[in-house]
Amino acid sequence: MAHKQQPAILLLEDGHIFYGQAFGKIGTTTGELCFNTGMTGYQEVFTDPSYTGQVLIMNNVHVGNYGVKDLDVESGSVKIRGLIGRNLEEQFSRLQAKGSMQDYLVDNNLVAIEGVDTRALVAHVRTKGAMNCIISSEVLDEDLLKAELAKCPNMDGLELASTVSTLEEYELGDTNASLKVAVLDFGIKKNILNCLVERGVHVRVYPAKTALSRLKEFSPDGYFISNGPGDPAAMPYAVSTLKGILEENKPVFGICLGHQLLALANGIPTFKMHHGHRGLNHPVKNIITGLCEITTQNHGFGVDPVAVRNHPNVEVTHLNLNDESIEGIRLKDRQAFSVQYHPEATPGPHDSRYLFDDFVGMMGKN
Repeated sequence: MAHKQQPAILLLEDGHIFYGQAFGKIGTTTGELCFNTGMTGYQEVFTDPSYTGQVLIMNNVHVGNYGVKDLDVESGSVKIRGLIGRNLEEQFSRLQAKGSMQDYLVDNNLVAIEGVDTRALVAHVRTKGAMNCIISSEVLDEDLLKAELAKCPNMDGLELASTVSTLEEYELGDTNASLKVAVLDFGIKKNILNCLVERGVHVRVYPAKTALSRLKEFSPDGYFISNGPGDPAAMPYAVSTLKGILEENKPVFGICLGHQLLALANGIPTFKMHHGHRGLNHPVKNIITGLCEITTQNHGFGVDPVAVRNHPNVEVTHLNLNDESIEGIRLKDRQAFSVQYHPEATPGPHDSRYLFDDFVGMMGKN
């Protein structure tokens, strides 16, 4: 428990300061501040590649109380840059857990701070918007921390997808399956791939900057464009590849960053949101069926709502019921669709997993 006695400091870009106690690794870290409202699934959230470059506020009062488990991950390592909590728990109660969150964060070199009034901090972010911050449990001099924070890059214009993409191609599923999907990995979550494999699809995953000619060698029945971190507008290489994919007129499915890239490939701009959407309970309406879904979300960029509605060849399919932001689109002259949220939902509700069935069905018809 000695680490809990060590003081730590959280300094925001706008000058606000919060004091607490050290948790995880003793050190210093910087990144863009964001918050997640989910009450469970913290380990999956920590390992989601879409959180790369961000310092995460977990809004739930107690985080870590059921420990960590090897299977509860969305990638091979923790991807957040830092963690902020009210009560980060070292003790855990789940019998299946392999260890504590404290040991897990230390093993993954993650700096964290607890004892922070996260309700006040989240309210501040909701009012002022996303901003960079610095956490330190080794340097408490505020002037030194301000100087270090000034070096932190802005998420707007930052290309991060290629830094978390696979370095080598790999395959999943039955190689004799009747349907094959080429996956462009910009930071894909493991459970997205699981959702495809569970539906009898043979998947080959490619690095972010793979040329279209290489993708076509697989002779896929469809293409999947993955989630990932950073600014989609800073990814012209991906937009160019996706334009070529669309010319093939094969089924295309994009999630989160993939949704934004599909918009950019059709001349629809994206924008940096005020503070983004991150949590497990965002209501979305499917305006094609009229049904509503409770969704899992993690994104700080969005698709321009005016441009998408004025586009002659793009149809809006899903809307966020909280702020009416664009949550889904499809092309009128191509077999391509995308959603801003995460239908694989780990963690979260499974209301939207029908989208994987739609994608597989689309390929099956071809």
